[in-house]
Amino acid sequence: MKLLAITDRKSLTGALEDFLRRALAAGVDMVQLREKDLTPCELYRLALQLRALPNPHGARLLVNGRTDVALAAGLDGVHLPGAAVSPERIRAVAPDDFHIGVSCHSLEDLERAEAEGADYAVFSPVFPTTSKPGYGPPLGLSALKQACTAVRIPVFALGGVTAANARACIDAGAQGIAGISLFQQSADLSATVRALRSERC
Repeated sequence: MKLLAITDRKSLTGALEDFLRRALAAGVDMVQLREKDLTPCELYRLALQLRALPNPHGARLLVNGRTDVALAAGLDGVHLPGAAVSPERIRAVAPDDFHIGVSCHSLEDLERAEAEGADYAVFSPVFPTTSKPGYGPPLGLSALKQACTAVRIPVFALGGVTAANARACIDAGAQGIAGISLFQQSADLSATVRALRSERC
């Protein structure tokens, strides 16, 4: 099970740097800086701070929506909103190993992301969640399964995912799960990561 930790410092208790340090130490596979209110300069400084942290498990480090910041800071990739520039346009200016993800909210979004060269997609919201109020009702496991069957790129389930329902997402075909509160609100992030990857979840 692949794990994508997404940041939201406004809903975080404690310092963002401390959470980033704990997430990298716990062994998540990707960290996405999703701090939309920051200026490009502020986000760049945060990206440099992230890159400088110990990364013992080799997690991929990404910035939400700002390819320029990700490239300038030497991070591993960018995560694009669904209405952003297509991944194929970014390929023209990015290194070969630059990782590009796309947020998707329908099967059509997923198919377009794959066709345009995305490395992975995040499908949301799967379950009811307060962090995705603008994207309508939850899509559910049936829609997740249909979506995962239709594309070959890895799909991460997002939105209301918990340790109790994560396994159902994987059984539906998702290759990983993504979350904000799932990771940020964990009192023991290493234990959460272990539990998510065990057969108990």
